[in-house]
Amino acid sequence: MDPLDEQPMTHEIGNRTYIVADVDPLDVDGVRTLEVGTGIWLLAFIALLPFYGRLDETGRTWWLWACMAGFGLGLFGIEICRRRRKARAEEG
Repeated sequence: MDPLDEQPMTHEIGNRTYIVADVDPLDVDGVRTLEVGTGIWLLAFIALLPFYGRLDETGRTWWLWACMAGFGLGLFGIEICRRRRKARAEEG
C-alpha cells in the first residue's frame, strides 16, 4: 500500500487550507467539568466570607451571592448531566 493513499482530508476556505485530523471524538458527558466548576464557585464563596464586613462597606455583598448562585446552578447542572449520562448508557 502506498503511504500517499492515506492523505489527510483537507478543506479550503478562502485562501486557506485546513487539514482535518482523523481522530475519534471524545465521549464527554460534562459531569466532571461541572463538578470542578461548582467546587470553584463554592471555594470562592468560602474565600470571600472572611471579608464580609469590607464587602458590606463597599456595597459588594453581591459577590457572595453570585458565588452562591453559581454553586447552586452548578449543582442543578450536575444533576442534569448525570441524568443525561444515565439515559445515554441505557440507550446504547
